[in-house]
Amino acid sequence: MGKIKMNIILLSGGSGKRLWPLSNDTRSKQFLKLLKNDQGDFESMVQRVYRQIQKANIEANIVVATGLSQVDSIKNQLGNKIDIIIEPERRDTFPAIALSCVYLALEKKVDLDEVVVVLPVDPYTDIEYFKTLPYMENAVKNGVADLVLMGIKPTYPSTKYGYIVPAKGEITCLSQDKGINSKEIMIHRVERFIEKPTQEIAEQLILDDAVWNGGVFAFKLRYLMEIVKKYIDSTDINPITFCEIQSNYHIFKKTSFDYEVVEQVASIAMIPYDGCWKDLGTWNTLTEEMEEGCMGRVMVGEDSINTSVINELSIPIVALGVKDLVVVASPDGILISDKQKSSYLKSYVDSMNDRPMYEESQWGDYKALDYIQYTDGIKSLTKHLTIKAGQYLNYLSHHIRDEIWTIVDGTGEIVIDGLLKKVSRGDVVYIARGQRHTIKAYTNGDIHCIEVQIGSELVENDIEKFEWQW
Repeated sequence: MGKIKMNIILLSGGSGKRLWPLSNDTRSKQFLKLLKNDQGDFESMVQRVYRQIQKANIEANIVVATGLSQVDSIKNQLGNKIDIIIEPERRDTFPAIALSCVYLALEKKVDLDEVVVVLPVDPYTDIEYFKTLPYMENAVKNGVADLVLMGIKPTYPSTKYGYIVPAKGEITCLSQDKGINSKEIMIHRVERFIEKPTQEIAEQLILDDAVWNGGVFAFKLRYLMEIVKKYIDSTDINPITFCEIQSNYHIFKKTSFDYEVVEQVASIAMIPYDGCWKDLGTWNTLTEEMEEGCMGRVMVGEDSINTSVINELSIPIVALGVKDLVVVASPDGILISDKQKSSYLKSYVDSMNDRPMYEESQWGDYKALDYIQYTDGIKSLTKHLTIKAGQYLNYLSHHIRDEIWTIVDGTGEIVIDGLLKKVSRGDVVYIARGQRHTIKAYTNGDIHCIEVQIGSELVENDIEKFEWQW
């Protein structure tokens, strides 16, 4: 059986503040490696979705729409085989999908009559979810509707999700293309949408066979490009290229795809999915699917019940005689919460303005160990950097801080203002503000480096990049 070729847009956004302190502005929930794959190795939500697409026998032309802060994490976890569309600013799902479609049409030269399928990067679901995508594509190809959605069969009357109400008695039976799958599916016309109803209304919706809107859409590329054209026609963008439209990203209305497109289209249908589907956006739902109840330096007493402890710090955590708790420790903070109450975490984290203390990049990662402001206003930030074997930092300089690098393990080369020098364990390097610098780990192992930043402001955007060829 041949692979099914599809165009897929994955939406990767948000900071996942409900999974603080592991998630932050640079490490969103979809990048947390807390789930296990078929081989027993830990993987993130985005890695799981990518793996399942391939396992469903889909040869996908994948585009990931995201912000600049997530690019390194995506490349680090998915490699360089997929295209990444960088949103210049957060403007909700409609602009992200519109920009991705412009990329497919103008840069990838995808035929406008081909179908595009859009889905989030972080649903926790089974393989049948992904095997439903070709049916959605086929329904659009066969002219069943201009827009086809996936409806998730509810497992309880949730007030957190939007609902799709199917039209009564309007059902189309569609067979998948021969050679792919012989089973038939039922396609329902859509009567209306209900956003985040009350408990009472949600209960009635389920009785009326309503389904959750899982944020999965299928449409012909031409359909979206016609909507995009209306925005472009109201501007003086010339020439019309992907880069020009990306530079003028603000022309797209800051709104969701549901409001701007789904609820406006006249020809719309829904294919139901009746299988495993969860939004692992809170600690109580995520810990239900984690095979490991405890991770890191953790000891939990036998008298503790239904308690999950995740520790990214080097110091140990001991939990004795506790029940129904989730305890999470990272460089960004420590959470101790009743599992059910953990779903209310976001409102508390929103009031925090602390800088991220952990970041993953293509070259490796860093963990902040200490952050202090002194009486004269000067601040110091101490980090543990891990530069992966064969990888290197950008060649750059800082304008408002100095840095001290202490190599604690590994060997490599450092460049300061064009001068190259070998470094190994025990070497200390002082980098004054304005000096251009980079470091590369040899291919025989990682470099571990303690970096101390000193300055009046210690921010990640205090960089100026330059070219350097290793």
